[in-house]
Parts: sequence; structure tokens; C-alpha cells
Amino acid sequence: MKAKATLKQIAKELNVSVSTVSKALNDSPEISEQTKIKIKEYAKLKNYKPNVIGLNLKNRKTKTIGVIIPNILNSFFAKVFSGIEKVADKKGYNVITCISNESLEKEINTLEMLSNGTIDGFILSVSEEAQKLNDYSHFKEIINDGTPIVMFDRIADSVECDKVVVDDFDSALNSTQHLIDLGCKHIALFSSVDNLSVGKLRAEGYLKALENNNIPVNENLIVRTESEADLKDKIKAVFDNNTIDGIFALDENDSVAALKMSLKKGFKIPKEISIIGFADGILASRRLTPSLTTVSQHGIEIGEVAARLLIDRLESKEENIPYETVVIKTKLKERESTRKSK
Repeated sequence: MKAKATLKQIAKELNVSVSTVSKALNDSPEISEQTKIKIKEYAKLKNYKPNVIGLNLKNRKTKTIGVIIPNILNSFFAKVFSGIEKVADKKGYNVITCISNESLEKEINTLEMLSNGTIDGFILSVSEEAQKLNDYSHFKEIINDGTPIVMFDRIADSVECDKVVVDDFDSALNSTQHLIDLGCKHIALFSSVDNLSVGKLRAEGYLKALENNNIPVNENLIVRTESEADLKDKIKAVFDNNTIDGIFALDENDSVAALKMSLKKGFKIPKEISIIGFADGILASRRLTPSLTTVSQHGIEIGEVAARLLIDRLESKEENIPYETVVIKTKLKERESTRKSK
């Protein structure tokens, strides 16, 4: 008995998307007659039979959203999830949450597992490994198969879908400008997220602020790594060998490390050194002494907007709605780690 072909196999052999194969086999007017004939003949040749159970699952709305976040310990993702759940609950949707743990393989497996009819659509932030390898084919396959995705924070520019981001570049530029306006002349940059899209954008914003103020870039004050452990060793060397009067840290853990090292080295904060961190978790803002001036990313609002975008697309009667990228403005929350503006 010949093995039955699947939609994926037919799509691969004919070099078209799964969505095109599915539409051709269902006589969709979107597909040309020539393409329909070619696909139908090939499907017949390969003994293709539609999976009735699968079709029922595909056509049945589950009223469930799949959320994939890279890191459960990051308070920003917790806030985003809270926003997603708030809107989903109001609209009558359930939420299934999975953690990719920054792994590409786990991200792929989770997408495949949940897109078999368990959920109607995904809200996700891209894993560190996927960004590092620039591998986004798994997202494109899911979208081509008819399951919508909304990306937030860490996104893939090459994937066509709805996106919710913060103004990372402008936020970093404005934060660095704030330190310059306070009189800081030797501003260090500490980043353990240089392999992420958001980390790169924030570093570019810092460099642009220096350029705008004709401040030469001092590479000895810049630490850009991909791990927190590596960062701690390197920032100690920056303190030991350089004059510093300001620090811009690109992640919550980087901010905490910068503040602790400043205190350890005997700096009076904010009199001798001012620190701004790109974070707004409880750890950075409330549990440190002095409390940290932070860039607030409005995580709850990001979650709410992402959920609305997905649910609006799921419930729309129209097909081919243009994709949207929503930019959420950040806010600088001044606390005790920066001098007061004059």
C-alpha cells in the first residue's frame, strides 16, 4: 500500500507554500487554474487524502491563545503576560503559556505541538538562539499554514506578522541624553543582551546620543557581551581602569550589577555617578538602595495591545488584513540613582 502524501510534502516538492496547496485543493479563487491543476494532479499521483479530523480541528475555533515567552524569570515578560491574560479573559479566550528557555528547538517543538488544533493563534517573543542563528523559518511555516502570530519585544523583521515593540533606539538615545544633560561626561554602557535585537538597538541609541553631543566614543567604557557572568568580570575592569561618572545599563540584571559594583567601589550615588537601567522590575526599582532610575517598557500595555491585535485578526470576517507594527513609547522613571534635573 502506497504511503499517503501530506500537504507539507506536496508543498515542498512543488516549491510552494502549504497554504497555496490547501487553497488549490479547496478550489480557492485566489489560486490560478494552472496552479490548481498542477497541484491536484500531483496530489492524486501521490495518493493524497485530506485528514478529516485535522480539517475539523483547523476549522473549529478553540478560543485559546498560545503564548511563548523566552524566560520565566524576567519580570518584563511576566507583566506582558498579565496584559495578555487581562484582554483574553475579557474577550472569552483561554491562554496556554509555554517557555522556550531561549532554545530554538524548544520554540519549534512548542509551535508544532500547539498548532495542531489546540490553539487559534500565537503571541510570542523570539528566543535568543533563534535571533543568534537568524533562523525564523518555523514562524513562516506556521503563518503559511493559516495560524496567525503576533510578535512582541524581540521580533524578526523578515517574518510578516503583527508586531508590538517599544522604541528601543529612541529610549536609549533619550536616556543617554538625560545623563549628558545631568553633566555626565564619561558614560559607560553595560550590556549582556548584545545578541538580541533589542540589545543592538539600545546600544545604537547610546552611540547616537554621544555623536549628537560630539562626545568621542571610548571603547574602554563599553561592555557588550551575551551573558551575565561575562559581564560581571568585564565591568569590574572598566571600574578599575577608567574614570566613570554615568552608566547606562541595557537590561535589568545589567542595571543591578552596575549599581552593586558602583557601591562596592565606594562611589556615592548619585553625587559621583548616575545610573539608568533599561528595566522596570521590582528588583531594580524597589528593592535596591538607592532605588534605580529606569526606562519603563510598559509591559502590561504591550500584552494588552498584542492580545487585541491577535483577537481582532481571529475574529475578522475579512481576509488579507494588512499586518501592523505598534510602537509603545517608554517612560523614564527617575528615582534615587540619578541626580535631579536642574
